[in-house]
Amino acid sequence: MDSLQHQSIQDLFDLMDEDGHEQIIFCRHPSSGLKAIIAIHDTTLGPALGGCRMQDYATTEEALQDVLKLSKGMTYKSAIADVDFGGGKMVVIGDPKEKRPELFRAIGRFLAGFKGRFYTGTDMGTDPEDFVHARRESQAFVGLPKCYGGSGDTSLPTAHGVYQGIRATLKYLYGDDSLEGRTFAIQGVGKVGGKLANLLLQEGATCYIADIEANRCLEIQERDPQRVTICNWDEIHKVACDIFAPCAIGGVLNYLTIPELRCRAVVGSANNQLSREEDGFELQRREIWYAPDYLVNAGGLIQAATELEGGTEETVIAKTKSIYEGLLEIYRVSAQENIPTCQAADQLVDRRLNKVADLHRIYSGR
Repeated sequence: MDSLQHQSIQDLFDLMDEDGHEQIIFCRHPSSGLKAIIAIHDTTLGPALGGCRMQDYATTEEALQDVLKLSKGMTYKSAIADVDFGGGKMVVIGDPKEKRPELFRAIGRFLAGFKGRFYTGTDMGTDPEDFVHARRESQAFVGLPKCYGGSGDTSLPTAHGVYQGIRATLKYLYGDDSLEGRTFAIQGVGKVGGKLANLLLQEGATCYIADIEANRCLEIQERDPQRVTICNWDEIHKVACDIFAPCAIGGVLNYLTIPELRCRAVVGSANNQLSREEDGFELQRREIWYAPDYLVNAGGLIQAATELEGGTEETVIAKTKSIYEGLLEIYRVSAQENIPTCQAADQLVDRRLNKVADLHRIYSGR
């Protein structure tokens, strides 16, 4: 039996206290099959914004732990990307292959009751077309296809942001941000990883790729067989390369995998790549530069926030490009203060949150 069923209400409050979460909401609609959890971490900067992930979680507790961790990451992502939104996330428990329009309409009905406190869009296991159905019930959805009035696929700016992070890392390591002749190992070539691989190949890089869906790898290899090598999912992190790019699941940097890394740096789109805080110190000890994931994968968030604020595509491009200089600054602080890059990024986030919280002491009449 799921251990969550044995937890008291006080236990859940204790769980929220660990990372300072504001709110947890459980949503259930039997006829559509909806079972979902929404976590709102911090709304200091504005209403919560974060994707809706659909996954066949083994237990409710696993889903809860995931949404809590992901929602905190969204707070940090918003702060470091300098957008006026807080951190939230939604996870739907179920097989993404069995999605139905009614399920997303039910999600829309629930979010309508939030009155603008939480906005969501695509994530792992969901697509922009899913939220066309949800939008019929609520305006709390972003990243819809352009033909439906949305800003389009958020994986495009996400991949571009990781690309900027890679260029910045090469600049820091080698003094030159050219990708020509550089070698990359990409774990996950789905929505973001596949686009990233294409960007790197276009500029003369060599790519080792892995994905649990073999056809994704084959499609990329067919386009450039000379510079693409397909690897096993569990072995890709061991490839000797300039940069290892985790672009799928979180927790891939841990006490087992870090000793096996043969790269100069880690720059990828996956959320929560570090399994524990201590893993950041281990990467530093091994002199492997780690690009904090919530900075380099912020392109999708930037697009969603810009859509909600009525901004333009040019705004998205400009803000996503700024990831390059932002990451270089984090590398510089890490080197100067002799702290892991993840700690340097967290310090920047905490300063921004504290400054905005202090401004909120002034009553504005809103």
